[in-house]
Amino acid sequence: MDSSGKVTGGKARISWAAGLLTLVFIAGCGSGGSSNAGSSGGGSSSSSSASSSSSSSSSSSSGSLTAATALQEMSPGWNLGNTLEAIGGGTAPFTVSQETAWGNPTATQALMIAVKAAGFKSIRIPVAWSEYADGGNSINPAWMARVTEVVNYAHSAGLYVVINVHWDGGWMQPTYTDQTAVNAKLTKFWTQIADNFKTYDDHLLFAGTNEVMVTNVYSAPTTENCAVQNSFNQTFVNAVRTTGGNNASRFLVVQGYNTNIDYTVACNAALPTDTATGRLMMEVHYYDPYNFTLNASSGIWQWGSIATNTAVTETWANEAYTDGQFQKMKANFVDKGVPVILGEYSAMVRTEYDASGKYRTFWDEYITRSAHQHGLVPMYWDNGPTTNHSSGLFDRATGAQAFPDTVTAIVSAGH
Repeated sequence: MDSSGKVTGGKARISWAAGLLTLVFIAGCGSGGSSNAGSSGGGSSSSSSASSSSSSSSSSSSGSLTAATALQEMSPGWNLGNTLEAIGGGTAPFTVSQETAWGNPTATQALMIAVKAAGFKSIRIPVAWSEYADGGNSINPAWMARVTEVVNYAHSAGLYVVINVHWDGGWMQPTYTDQTAVNAKLTKFWTQIADNFKTYDDHLLFAGTNEVMVTNVYSAPTTENCAVQNSFNQTFVNAVRTTGGNNASRFLVVQGYNTNIDYTVACNAALPTDTATGRLMMEVHYYDPYNFTLNASSGIWQWGSIATNTAVTETWANEAYTDGQFQKMKANFVDKGVPVILGEYSAMVRTEYDASGKYRTFWDEYITRSAHQHGLVPMYWDNGPTTNHSSGLFDRATGAQAFPDTVTAIVSAGH
C-alpha cells in the first residue's frame, strides 16, 4: 500500500543457515492491488549490531526452499506494514530511520518472536529506499544496516523473510517516458540490496517492486503499461542475479500489474528471462470487495454466506468470486510450477457496525483458506494500529495479540 491509504487511527542470533528466516496501510499498499485502496525520526540504526548479525547469518550454501515446498514452508505469512516503508517529513536524504513516521513503533526482536509464536511462518517487510539515497541513488549505509537488523530479527525468530522496494514515493511509473530512468534506479538499488544480502540463504526472498501502476489510474493497463512494468520485473531479476553468491539462485518475487489478479493474467503470463531455472514467484494482492475491506466511509459491513442483510453486503465479491480469482492464479502460475505470493490482504475493523468483528474475521479466514487451497501463500496485511478502521493484529510495542480469535482463524486456515 502507499501513503494515500495511510490509516490513522533478546533472543541470541543464530546462524542463518541453521534457522528459518522465512510488510500497508489498511487502505493503501503501494497504489492499488485488486482494489483502490510526519515528522522525521525514530528507530535509530545500529551499524555494528547489523554488521555483526549479517556476518553470523551468512551461509555458503542455499536453503531447501523449492517451488513444491514454498506453500508448506511459508504459509501463512504476515506483513510488517507501515514501518520500514514509512515516508518521513523533513528533508531527505535521511540518515536515521523514519520507521515511526506513520505512527508505528520501531520494529523489535520481541515482535518477531510474537509473530512466530502465533503460528505465522513468513514475514513480508515493505521497505522505502529513496528517502535514504543520495542524488546518485547510493543508499545510506546506516539505513542498509537498519534493514539488515530487522531482517535478522525475523530470522532469529524462525521466519522466512520477503523484502522489497515498496511504494517509495511513487517513482516507478510504467510509461515509456519514465522507463529508462526507473530501470536505472531499480538496477542501482537492487545491486546494493542484493550485494548486502548475497550470503543469506533461501530463507530470504527479494520482491522487486510493489503495486506498480500509473498513479491514480485504476483502469486496465495499456500495452505500453504492461510492457514497461514487465521491464521493471526483468531489470530486477537481472540486477540481483548479476551480484552472484547465493543471489544466483535465490527465489525472486516479481509482481503482476498493480498486483491485480485479472491484470496479472493479462499482462504478466510470460515471466522474466532468468539465468536460474524455476526460481521465480509471482505476487498479487486481494482486497475485494473494497467497500467492505478498506473503505471506512462505506456502509457495507457484512460479507459472504453468513451475511443477513443484502443492503449492507456486496454480493458480487463473495466466496465463489474469491475462489474464481484464486483459481486463475492457480491455473496460470501455480499449476505451471510458479509459486504465487498473496502479498497483501486484510479487512479493517468496523466497530461501528460489527463490534465483535464477526464479519471481518470470517473474511480474513475465508481468504486465507481459499488462497492456501489454491496454492497461494497468504501474507496478511497488518498496518499496525489495532483501533477502528485499521488492520493490526498485534500490539506492536509488546507483541501481544489484539485479536486472538482473528489470529487463530488466519493461522488455522493458512496451514
